[in-house]
Amino acid sequence: MKKVMLCFITLTALSGGALLAQPQPTKESTAKTADTSPHTVQFVTVDKGVKLEVLDWGGSGRPLVFLAGLGNTAHIFDDFAPKFIATNHVYAITRRGFGASSAPAPVNGNYSANRLGDDVLAVIDALKLKQPVLVGHSIAGEELSSIGSRYPDKVAGLIYLDAGYSYAYYNASRGDLFIDSVELKKKLDQLMSGAGPREIKPLVQELLQTNLPQFEKDLHTLQKQLQSLPEPKPGTSSSKPPQMPPIGLAILRGQEKYTQIKCPVLAIFADPHNFGSMFKNDPAARAAAEAMDRDRTTAQEKAFQAGIPSAHVILLPDANHFVFKSNEADVFRDMNAFLAALP
Repeated sequence: MKKVMLCFITLTALSGGALLAQPQPTKESTAKTADTSPHTVQFVTVDKGVKLEVLDWGGSGRPLVFLAGLGNTAHIFDDFAPKFIATNHVYAITRRGFGASSAPAPVNGNYSANRLGDDVLAVIDALKLKQPVLVGHSIAGEELSSIGSRYPDKVAGLIYLDAGYSYAYYNASRGDLFIDSVELKKKLDQLMSGAGPREIKPLVQELLQTNLPQFEKDLHTLQKQLQSLPEPKPGTSSSKPPQMPPIGLAILRGQEKYTQIKCPVLAIFADPHNFGSMFKNDPAARAAAEAMDRDRTTAQEKAFQAGIPSAHVILLPDANHFVFKSNEADVFRDMNAFLAALP
């Protein structure tokens, strides 16, 4: 089972950390008898037949909008978000497909990165929010980058809470197995579409020069990661890894290559991540997991900073992926400093 979990961590690291295994339960994963957070709830239509849950804690000042990670809802911020109401009007949005928000079928691009980004823009427009700051955790980094690369004038700034991985900023020198495989599949489908020689000639050239070499590089990286895993101890089970639900898969398959974010950015990374009690009785397995995580995270931090020179990157050693929970005081301080410096 431990080797299965290590394989899962390897694949998730290569997919940009969107599925990063967490040793600590989040507030939403435990039983909750009542929502006592001091917010109001409304539903905003963002697309035909699609409404999103929006929480509003009130407050005064520039709008501050929180976006949750994969599998969570706006309520993951029930404790953290109200801390900003003295200086900001605070909101949070539950992504389509989760919680009380509508859940259209995971087909036809319903969960592509830009579609999810457009949902956030629709809420901003519906509520008439003037240049809000968006705060995204984990996979919400792709929504931040979707907006920051296409409509930077709509926001005053972006705050990535352990959310600056490849779905938010594509590191061309390293690549990404999920993103590159999706792009490769699209081009192979075009190749098999029955188009004529004139149409497929540039496509073949691009496949040979760019897509196939990058995908081969991704596979070599994966092979190296898998070979670094310790062998399972005798008698251990070979259980299957956790299965991603269809909507989660649709989100992963809808990732885009974002390389230009054109507004002020604060990016907080947990590096190294705290694995808690995971593999506590297997030092070799823990060391392998930590090494893979450290390699992926450090490389992404450097690429993020190099590719977005205006970004302010902060590292929180030994923090959980849910940095706003494990390191609440640090994140609160750094966010306030960033918000205060915005024009």
